[in-house]
Amino acid sequence: MTETTIPVTVAGGSLEARVAGGSGPALVFAHYWGGSAQTWNGVIDRLPPGRATVRFDQRGWGTSRALPGPCHLDRLADDLTRVVDTCVSGPYVLVGHSMGAKVSQLVAARRPAGLAGLVLVAPAPPKPPATVTEEYRRGLSHAYDSPETVRHALEHVLTAAPLPETVLGTAVRDSLAAGAAARQEWPLRGIAQDITTAVRGIDVPVTVLAAEKDVVEPPQTLRECLLPYIPQATLTTIPGVGHLIPLEAPGVIAAALRDVLAQTTNRAEAPVGGGEATNVADIE
Repeated sequence: MTETTIPVTVAGGSLEARVAGGSGPALVFAHYWGGSAQTWNGVIDRLPPGRATVRFDQRGWGTSRALPGPCHLDRLADDLTRVVDTCVSGPYVLVGHSMGAKVSQLVAARRPAGLAGLVLVAPAPPKPPATVTEEYRRGLSHAYDSPETVRHALEHVLTAAPLPETVLGTAVRDSLAAGAAARQEWPLRGIAQDITTAVRGIDVPVTVLAAEKDVVEPPQTLRECLLPYIPQATLTTIPGVGHLIPLEAPGVIAAALRDVLAQTTNRAEAPVGGGEATNVADIE
């Protein structure tokens, strides 16, 4: 897949978006805390040829690490909105992972023109679970202090099975390529921010992909802290994987995205009226 780098003007400077032209709706990806645009390599490689995609390093990470703070959720949502406005001309689907999923929820809640769907991959839920205590957050803020702490997090917390060494090496480098503000903002504040009031404004179909062995955002947490606040969401649990689904099971995500895009196309072509509201489903 051939990508073009497009500069996107955001508060305090600019970031680089990697854009592949093709058929729509476009897929716009937002990575996890510690990730980068490269987090989505395996997923994008498994999409059908000619699919329009957009990905970028969020503020404070990778090629965007020189952007100034603050790196709070609303600022990240503003950045994501600017990426879409600059790089997408038609309908699109937001695909967010973990922190990127919480950012994507905020963007979707603004009901932007062109948004056709929302895919949340092992998402941080809108209501912080009771396990996100101050002690937990302080500990989490040190997860990326050194190559050793990053490897420990990747191998013993974030994944359920060993990653290929090349994938692991990229993930380690991504987690270390962060500005101080970005490294601290999410664990100390963003993960604990309650956005339940905002997400009630989401008015597009929402697909939630949970990981069976996720110890960060377990499926039960998503049932309790996400589904009640986004009632049109459907939840699917992917067996045998941990929190880093894009790295552990990229083919499963690619298949889910193909289904979402097919459903989006069918809705766009269907006659107006006559449909029934989608209820929350828990598919396992």
